[in-house]
Amino acid sequence: MGTVVNLNRFRKAKQAAERERRANERRLRFGMPKAEREKKAAEHSIEKRRLDGHRFEDRNSDTGSD
Repeated sequence: MGTVVNLNRFRKAKQAAERERRANERRLRFGMPKAEREKKAAEHSIEKRRLDGHRFEDRNSDTGSD
């Protein structure tokens, strides 16, 4: 006779392996390392400040239309 196998344990191990496989796929597809996220945020901040510095604001815009 064969050995006794706990089917619940087998089923749960199979589900855990499937969840881990899906998690790895999602990490590759959507994941971005923390250092890369911070670098991108810093670059965005610098670019925003640069653009704001070049903004033209008309100081006489409160006169309205003619």
